[in-house]
Amino acid sequence: MRPEIRNAVLVLAILLFVLSSGAAAQEYATTYTITVREDGSALWQMEYRTPLTTESDIAAFENYTRDLPSVYLPQVRTLMEYSAAQASVVASRPMAISNLTGSAVVQTSPTGRYGVVIYSFSWSGFAKPDGTIAIGDAFAGGLYLAKDNTLILRYPYGWSVTRSEPAPDQQRDGLVWYGLRSFPPGEPRVTLERTPFPIIPVIVILMFVSFAGAAVMLYRRQKNRELPDEAEDPAPPLSEEETAGIEERIIRLLEASGGEQHQSEIVKALGLPKSTVSTALNTLHRNGVVQKVKKGRENLIRLVR
Repeated sequence: MRPEIRNAVLVLAILLFVLSSGAAAQEYATTYTITVREDGSALWQMEYRTPLTTESDIAAFENYTRDLPSVYLPQVRTLMEYSAAQASVVASRPMAISNLTGSAVVQTSPTGRYGVVIYSFSWSGFAKPDGTIAIGDAFAGGLYLAKDNTLILRYPYGWSVTRSEPAPDQQRDGLVWYGLRSFPPGEPRVTLERTPFPIIPVIVILMFVSFAGAAVMLYRRQKNRELPDEAEDPAPPLSEEETAGIEERIIRLLEASGGEQHQSEIVKALGLPKSTVSTALNTLHRNGVVQKVKKGRENLIRLVR
């Protein structure tokens, strides 16, 4: 089997199996999360999310859920074990898949009902630990992210990224790439190095912290004296209906602006406190309705379609 075919299986596996259930697939979003450990192993999680808008959607998803333990979970296990074996040959080191689990649940949010399927497993030998941690040679045939798909690569605490090809679209609690995009063979390629202990003497750090703390306290006192009326009043608590209404207004605002808008512009357009808008956006992001993309000092809010 050619490398490009062999490795394409890795990222398409969950999508192919979910679609084979017969569920409606006009709209879907898939998130691949790879958490690399210091020993080179990695925890994979593949989450597929689709809206359930009709009774036939719900029935198809229930059928998939019923057959998941006996039909789809064994198929995913066989496919991923084969993929790891082939990647082992390319990278010239042992690799294996273990602890594979699968679950399917229906989630309800103010924006609708969603079917969510999650597969997770451990992949030993995924990265090459040799003083540094080198990631990428297991992707000998490259990777493909379809539209509205996301790849998240997380790494252990105490390590930092010294190389990333291509550069991620976003970096928060890991490296994030969004589809639609195609990675060439061997990518994404990431090198991690252990963060060295600071060379600056501890006494200098303590002095800096002390001076900085004093400066911040003086600044706050001066600001409170000069600008007593500029602090934003705390937002009153909202009911569930009011919260849902704000979320729907944000969605309509994004749709009218081509699917994305800066968070500050959303606050200005709605005429609501920043904290109220931020709470609604956090809920929409948690439910997979919007994405937050860091642009300079601001968040760009992007509607997931």
